[in-house]
Amino acid sequence: MEMPKLTLWYALILIVIGLAGYFGMGRESITALIPAFFGIAVLITALLARKDSMRRHAMHAAVVLAVLAFAGTVMGIPKTITLLTGGEIARPKAVVVQAIMALLSLGYVVVAIRSFIAARRSPAVIGD
Repeated sequence: MEMPKLTLWYALILIVIGLAGYFGMGRESITALIPAFFGIAVLITALLARKDSMRRHAMHAAVVLAVLAFAGTVMGIPKTITLLTGGEIARPKAVVVQAIMALLSLGYVVVAIRSFIAARRSPAVIGD
């Protein structure tokens, strides 16, 4: 799958997760929409990447956003493991949303880096 298309899917999934988290948690806190806010920013990069002259910069911006998303949510992973093993944690729904966002973001970053490496190794395209 091409990176702009994958980026679009990543953005849409973040938006859905953010909205589901917000409404699923009773609309108690605007922070539940953080995945949606990141998703909107990533969506903008995906749309910008449709233009050939903007693709490289837009994809790099999307990866920066994904790294920030991962860094901000990575602590949800061990907390979710605690929850899954029977432990008690505060705000379990929020923690699960954090873990999902962290894992999605990490996966996106890994795929993007592999794509960047492959693009570097391939012969230059005329007009690039």
